[in-house]
Amino acid sequence: MDNLIAPSGIKQGIFRCLKAGVNPEFPEQGTCQGGVVSPLLANIALNGIEEIHQSVRYADDMVIILKPTDDATKILEKISQFLEARGLKVSEKKTKLTATTDGFDFLGWHFKVQSNGKFRSTPSADNYKKFRQKVKAIVNCSNYGAKVKAQKLAPIIRGWRNYHRFCKMDGSRFSLWHIRYRTWKVFNKETKLTRESTTKLIEKAFPSVPYSENKYVNVKGNKSPYDGDISYWSERNSKLYDGETSKALNRQNHTCGHCGLKFTSEERVHLHHIDGNHDNWKPNNLIAIHESCHDYTHMGKSAS
Repeated sequence: MDNLIAPSGIKQGIFRCLKAGVNPEFPEQGTCQGGVVSPLLANIALNGIEEIHQSVRYADDMVIILKPTDDATKILEKISQFLEARGLKVSEKKTKLTATTDGFDFLGWHFKVQSNGKFRSTPSADNYKKFRQKVKAIVNCSNYGAKVKAQKLAPIIRGWRNYHRFCKMDGSRFSLWHIRYRTWKVFNKETKLTRESTTKLIEKAFPSVPYSENKYVNVKGNKSPYDGDISYWSERNSKLYDGETSKALNRQNHTCGHCGLKFTSEERVHLHHIDGNHDNWKPNNLIAIHESCHDYTHMGKSAS
């Protein structure tokens, strides 16, 4: 991390992982897949590979962007040499050459350039399939009722929609209309609630998340959360919020309405109703504050 100052807790954790060594009985065994330190080690080992050719990388997953005049074989050969020096190699099973007009999957998304030249991304077929299986397992489970199912579904639905919020999410498939209707039928059959109450339960199980296709806020150049530029990161992170939270952040110049400090990526932004009335959504009754400040505020009211 050149010219970067990481929090001491993070640095200490990294140093401990790197000094832990290996098990002498299994000297060639790598870090377990999915381990918390695995992406870090991948980034350390692959640092510099992006200089070989224009590419996009996330840990050890990589997309090489080729032009018609580029020699794919030579570029792959350079990458193989880079990896060989580090005791690594390209996975032949996972590596393929494809045209952007045919589309490709990357990190749970399907990217494609349409015939009209417009770029489009949607949740990949595998990602959608795994998501449906999770939802189906909860909806069809007979161990608990509709209210518990709604509680269990909400974070899964919200998380999936948040992950894909910059994809094309309209249409019955990705709007989850069919899954929602199927869940409504199951809930309606299992409970003795009124039609209106069942509908409210479905709304709780399927929270809406706004999406903006291809509107992700890119990180500038060599910026890092640990470069000390709190103003930049506070303003950028504020753009990731929408609705009334976004409006409150702009009014407050991206500072907490309680403590006055800037927002960083380490803590979520909460929208606080000053008068305690959550039905009062007037702008002068809403302030954006840190999650911890929000907790502290309500603790103080409880004590009083």
